Amino acid sequence: MFIDQVRIHVQAGDGGAGCMSFRREAHVPRGGPDGGDGGRGGDIILEADRSVSTLIAYRFKHHFKSTRGVHGKGSRQHGANGDDLILKVPLGTVVRELDEGTMEPIALIADLTHDKERVVVAKGGVGGRGNIHFVTSTRRAPAFAELGEPAEERWIELEMKLVADAALVGVPSAGKSSLIAHMSAARPKIADYPFTTLVPNLGMVRSGDNSFVVADVPGLIEGAAEGKGLGHEFLKHIERTAIILHVVDMTGGFEGRDPIRDYEIINRELELYAQSLATRPRIVVANKIDVGGTEENVERMRARAEQDGVPFFAVSALTGEGLDSFIAACSTMVIELRLAAGEEGDIQYDQIWEHARRARDRKFEVIDQGGNVFRITGKAVERMVIQTEWGNEEAIAFLQKRLTRMGIEKALEKAGARNGSEIRILGRSFEFESSDWDYTGEEALVIDEEVSEDVEVSEDIEVTEDMEGTEDMEVREDEL
Repeated sequence: MFIDQVRIHVQAGDGGAGCMSFRREAHVPRGGPDGGDGGRGGDIILEADRSVSTLIAYRFKHHFKSTRGVHGKGSRQHGANGDDLILKVPLGTVVRELDEGTMEPIALIADLTHDKERVVVAKGGVGGRGNIHFVTSTRRAPAFAELGEPAEERWIELEMKLVADAALVGVPSAGKSSLIAHMSAARPKIADYPFTTLVPNLGMVRSGDNSFVVADVPGLIEGAAEGKGLGHEFLKHIERTAIILHVVDMTGGFEGRDPIRDYEIINRELELYAQSLATRPRIVVANKIDVGGTEENVERMRARAEQDGVPFFAVSALTGEGLDSFIAACSTMVIELRLAAGEEGDIQYDQIWEHARRARDRKFEVIDQGGNVFRITGKAVERMVIQTEWGNEEAIAFLQKRLTRMGIEKALEKAGARNGSEIRILGRSFEFESSDWDYTGEEALVIDEEVSEDVEVSEDIEVTEDMEGTEDMEVREDEL
């Protein structure tokens, strides 16, 4: 079965919690902090693999999860990292992030066209830091550590588009399958009725010392660009091809169609589907010239191709007439296009996606909910709250300083918050105190654990490591 589009849910592993521990040995009455860090959760990685031909492996299994990091221990023992989960996909797979509410695509993650090309679609949570990281000149014995970071999880869409140098297109029964069978080792189903081919086929064609890949795309009909028949399903496989091989039946088929009209219909459908296809290099292939009475149509088609400035070849997929020169011309055109394109550098999708993710996660929003109540939303802010140990006053004071450095206080004042305003982040409630807070004091935050029922607690928080601030010299650059 040919499966070329699936939706899957990916969930990376949570980070392990950091450890709050102090050195305890004989004759060492005041041993310093020695809590180890939690391990990082495993990532979910997509990898393009040329040995995989379809997405059928994801037809019945839609949920994938990697392992979490191990918690840190005393004596500076760091927890082990979780194992990454690598999901193999065929070359030509487009990866998109989906909105969980509408299940509609909201962002392109990657377009995997090279063997072994990878992209991380869900990052594992960063392990919490042990209390050894929070020692300062004024805090010699920090009695708190960070909890592990929750992992990313999301729905993604995988769409496979064939990767080929040339694509055979045309109306049903134009002889495309017969051509690819004669040109290559591909053995598609061939019969004398329309829509014999229901899924695309690939074939490797050799010409001298060179070779190129040809795709046999199922027949197109008028209105394909609007989705008639399976137009969209077939047209998307043409988008990647460097050359369009437009196959025209010189006999007119059972219906006695006009070859020139068939030629115009396909050209129009390609242009309506994507403007780039209208200007794609192409070759017109007049097929079935072995049938008697096709001479006039061949000359009409030749004249029309010359008028459009398109190379023309008259061939017979049955007898092989004209195929050698046609294949040689295709090979030459493919080589020229490859040289013109040059050696394009591989796109580093991990870097692009990571940059976009960080920019999105840094953002936060202050929402005035009325009644002197304000809610703060944003992945980085929510992540900090999740990582805080709420039974520990030192950890709470540390969180308050991190939030201030992010600009939360200024944003709240700009939104109209004043002393005594209720500030909500996830399921936590705080009392706002203006500008001159004492951020090292234990009384800096007033916390109300009982949040009213209308507070929406997100159960699906995606968090990142780019905002990992610490006190004094421990603040990371990307937090500022």
